[in-house]
Amino acid sequence: MAAAAVAFVVVAGSAFSPAVSGETNSLTAEMPGADTATADPSLFIGNAELKARLDLPGKLTVAGERLHVWLLRRFYAAHGYQTMWDAHPAEAGRLVKDAVLHAGEHGLDPGLFHSGALGERGPVLSPVERDLVLSDAFLSYADALARGAMPIEERVDDEDLTPEPVDIVAVLDAAVAAPDPAKVIGALAPVSAEYETMRRAYAEHRAIAGAGQGVRNKNAYAPPERAAAAEHRVRQLAINLERLRWLPRQMPRDRVVVNAAIARLQLFRDDRPVFTTRVVVGETDKQTPEFQSTINDVLFNPPWNIPRSIAQKEILSKLAADPGYLVSHHMRFRSNGAIQQEAGAYSALGRLKFEMSDRYDVYLHDTPTKSLFQSAARMMSHGCVRVENPRTLAVMLLGQPVEAIDKGIDTGRTSRRALPTPMPIFIVYQTAFVESDGSIQFRGDPYERDEEIWRYLTRAQQLPVAQDSGAGQRKG
Repeated sequence: MAAAAVAFVVVAGSAFSPAVSGETNSLTAEMPGADTATADPSLFIGNAELKARLDLPGKLTVAGERLHVWLLRRFYAAHGYQTMWDAHPAEAGRLVKDAVLHAGEHGLDPGLFHSGALGERGPVLSPVERDLVLSDAFLSYADALARGAMPIEERVDDEDLTPEPVDIVAVLDAAVAAPDPAKVIGALAPVSAEYETMRRAYAEHRAIAGAGQGVRNKNAYAPPERAAAAEHRVRQLAINLERLRWLPRQMPRDRVVVNAAIARLQLFRDDRPVFTTRVVVGETDKQTPEFQSTINDVLFNPPWNIPRSIAQKEILSKLAADPGYLVSHHMRFRSNGAIQQEAGAYSALGRLKFEMSDRYDVYLHDTPTKSLFQSAARMMSHGCVRVENPRTLAVMLLGQPVEAIDKGIDTGRTSRRALPTPMPIFIVYQTAFVESDGSIQFRGDPYERDEEIWRYLTRAQQLPVAQDSGAGQRKG
């Protein structure tokens, strides 16, 4: 396939135009349907057939494969709608051979980036179709490394992690001009030690799984049960490599990370975990979402402003059965009709709340129900994160002695203390992860999120190739 793909890219067309600088590109920057008309059609000197294909409404397919039309429109607009790769056959060949066909090293299927169309079906494509497929392969592979093969637009609402945007068009232009084009594209992948460790583990488990199937090395052999176990690990690692691509390429060295899949919180200082504690996360029908935020304040003796959804589903029915329910649970109606539980030892938020801003209204907090932390499966909340050792976390975030924390609690008054430095927080869901000692840990999938990602990562293997594969409809 590599030879066929590299061979056909030398077939001809037109000239290369320098990229327009200053363009910003990501899938979020421009979506299908954007206006790509030139200012004066009479001055158009590009390839009319190529522009006509890009201007067609709806989805763009070539050889049965769906192309990322919004990326292609930006790319070709920056190059005057001229075909690109006939003028750069060597660079195109190297990008196919050294980048696209090596996507498997990142847990990605080369078929996602048209390896089939570039190989088997390549010779029968028209020059414009070949150019479009090549450009889409390079742009979509770069985008997959930069922010995940399953972009945020394709995910369900509670998977809201996304790294900083990247100008994919500028990166591809830089790759074409570089001595090693594939190296420029490869630099878009996360640079963390965790990502590299997981990549190595992925390669090792692929080799074991392949040995069991007799496809990697005829002299290697793995017992069927070991090969089957390795195949399962390959799948887990591919899924969680994808999740790592949803995070910033370089994570903040000081951060809080909550892994909802294992109900654990870690505080990192200088990129090393200095505090680890158990947490309670959302029930399976009230799942804790994945997102990034910043902890700015610690609220002492917080009252609980009960969300209307919880009040309607749980509190009002209990009040109807027991008129004294609110009083006995230290609750009251507020002037706006909402229900509030007063601050105190009985408050569902406990004595401390770690405040951060997010569209889910999810935050970290204490709880009076300490026994929950002894459970192995700690999916028991409405979505917020209950912390087993909140006073220790407050000490470390505020930089104050525990006596100062205790004194603030003992006043019984609601008060707020700002962190000396706001702390980034990432709530993630990782069913395979790297511990600080470099070991890879594998866990279960309590929210059943893995399958959705796996289907997306393997969609190129599904027939027909251009079939819609919309994101799942899970709601927590």
